[in-house]
Amino acid sequence: MKLEPWLPRRGAALNLALQGGGAHGAFTWGVLDALLEHGRWRFGALSGSSAGALNAVMLAQGLRQGGADAARELLERFWTRLAACMPVGGAGHAGEELALRPAMHLALQWAQLLSPYQFNPLGLNPMRELLAGLVDFELLRHPAAPRLYIGATHAGSGRLRLFGNADLSLQALLASTCLPNVHHAVEIDGQPYWDGGFSANPPLLPLVFEQACADTLLVLLSPLDLGAAPRSAEGIRSRMLELAFGGPLVRELQLLHEARSRLARELWPCGRLPRRVARARLHCVDADEPLRELDGHSRMVVHLGFFQRLRDQGREQALRWLREHGEAVGRRSSMSGWAPASPLHA
Repeated sequence: MKLEPWLPRRGAALNLALQGGGAHGAFTWGVLDALLEHGRWRFGALSGSSAGALNAVMLAQGLRQGGADAARELLERFWTRLAACMPVGGAGHAGEELALRPAMHLALQWAQLLSPYQFNPLGLNPMRELLAGLVDFELLRHPAAPRLYIGATHAGSGRLRLFGNADLSLQALLASTCLPNVHHAVEIDGQPYWDGGFSANPPLLPLVFEQACADTLLVLLSPLDLGAAPRSAEGIRSRMLELAFGGPLVRELQLLHEARSRLARELWPCGRLPRRVARARLHCVDADEPLRELDGHSRMVVHLGFFQRLRDQGREQALRWLREHGEAVGRRSSMSGWAPASPLHA
């Protein structure tokens, strides 16, 4: 039987776990563009929250519609149309750097004082119209579509809800991208949901537990090592936000590390799940270096020039990873700090 171009083939498959980070998600656009252009691997399953979910859905739909070229085109169309959604005066140049205009800074300050139910009582969200016009959810629900794991956070409990292909909808995608200080909670089945980054950013465990493909590439927009504890009030506020959105991934990595350490002490892991955990191989393309000097508010800058600059940086980082670690896929983990499995379980 002929395999579709995104379906895993032995020794040549790669799962993708895509982190959220607002406008910084354009960096991931560049990473995906380079991987698609390179054409070295077939994709297994895709996971993401927030901006990572948007990139994952565009990639999956493009692959289903027409392969790598269609996926590259759809990703570009999404980020270009997103830039056009920005209110006039939202972003501008500060020298050669893009920055929020004073009016947008003022709006963000008001967002700290008023809830979206006060300053946006009608719940207007330009993302709804954009996604409704671009995403074919029936196509993504088809059994032959790439597997998706889209994360949202239950606002009443903080628990992760994963939306797979079968239950993926416009509401689910909006829930995954719902920043609670900007948008109304998104209701699904009578329950309120917020941004998936609070509970899984990106969802990693489903790719390890549920997929036969052993290799997963994480595309990270925030560093795992945040450095020394800040002392300024602004630095502390920024660090709290980074921990809120980065903590879930750290916990998943810790859990996998502990599980693998225990399995390494066994002569032979029994059962499908232990074997998948034991042979999991992780890889990483991160945006730490290119995004290090950007202000935290740059996650809110919606501007095509900014998106294109981040895309180019993402392409450059992906190509560097391909040169330095591409040969590790199918053989060993290349992610720094990720303990390799025991030789018995390789």
